[in-house]
Amino acid sequence: MKIILSPAKKMNIDTDTLECQGTPVYLKQTQKILSWMKKQTRSELQSLWCCNDKIAEENFRRIREMNLQNSLTPAILSYEGIAYQYMAPAVFEDSSFDYVQEHLRILSGFYGVLKPMDGVTPYRLEMQAKVEIDGFKDLYEFWGSKLYEEVVDDSRVIINLASKEYSKCIEKHLKPGDTYITVSFVEMSKGKLVTKGTYAKMARGEIVRYMAEKQIKDSENIKAFDRLGYSYREDLSSDTDYVFERTKWN
Repeated sequence: MKIILSPAKKMNIDTDTLECQGTPVYLKQTQKILSWMKKQTRSELQSLWCCNDKIAEENFRRIREMNLQNSLTPAILSYEGIAYQYMAPAVFEDSSFDYVQEHLRILSGFYGVLKPMDGVTPYRLEMQAKVEIDGFKDLYEFWGSKLYEEVVDDSRVIINLASKEYSKCIEKHLKPGDTYITVSFVEMSKGKLVTKGTYAKMARGEIVRYMAEKQIKDSENIKAFDRLGYSYREDLSSDTDYVFERTKWN
């Protein structure tokens, strides 16, 4: 069983807490993307990143100085978004690290697919960015089926905790025999069940933590998740969609 999760825009460098346990599997492709980005002007990259001047300058400097081999941080510690804050890997027990290293895969526009302990350097590049490399019109075409091929294992079970921007990289390449389960987090608002971005991100991180603590290897056992006020809604769920509703506000 594999779990897929989106990356986060905000990243840091932490070379002290944990040692990296490998390098990204598609590092050659990452080097191609980096080479392409180094050829772009600051203005072109700012347009690509859709960000303000301060963020553009910081990341333009990063691109010019970037080294994919040195001063690396384990991916699971490098990303600082809400999902990763609630996953709280910095206080994982060893068994939880072992679990996520085996089962969790982080999708990335820059690196393709990451194991949690792969060494990375901070970057800014979303999967939907219009990056034209080797004749491909964007990153979806550039990566093709590579992300799916790296994620799927012998169980052929994939638990989707990623946003649409990233999950579509896997979904378009699914094959007969794959079990692809999307986990959704909803709550009632104005008489309708809706997904609220911040709370969904919190829950995605929390459920990874839960799965790691419980060492879950059977998708059925995910349904017992009951943190952050969420509970499984069997009436709204199916074999391929697990829906959790937030009914308690902690």
